Amino acid sequence: MALHHQPQFFKLMVPYKSIIRGGLQPGKAIIAQGIVNCQANSIEFNLHHKLGIAFHYKPRFDENVVVRNTFENGKWGDVEERSGPMPFKRGQQFLVTILCSCDHYKVFVNGEETHTYKHRFTKLGEIDVLEVGGDLELTFVQP
Repeated sequence: MALHHQPQFFKLMVPYKSIIRGGLQPGKAIIAQGIVNCQANSIEFNLHHKLGIAFHYKPRFDENVVVRNTFENGKWGDVEERSGPMPFKRGQQFLVTILCSCDHYKVFVNGEETHTYKHRFTKLGEIDVLEVGGDLELTFVQP
């Protein structure tokens, strides 16, 4: 009798938080993989520092838009970026890569560059926590 091995998919707890060892630096890539829930309203990826969120990346399915912003001094930035494509679909797998460069983030979804976001919080080494949340199942993260 032959044994059949199924691939192992581990679901990570959502909301998910992980330390970014050594903080961010140019050339650092953060990767998250999972599946958007079929009835999803939104999902989000946040890069935190001690006093706020340096980069907030939030696909909103009800508005069919991806919002980007920064949370500092207890409030959201005045300019919320909403341009560009909606690369996520309800019920589908995704692979997100957030690449940190000297002056901005580049976001890739399923291998396609979808958004850039200029650093508003520039002390990259102090950005040391990744948070992923919302209506999704998370199967892999490399902070």
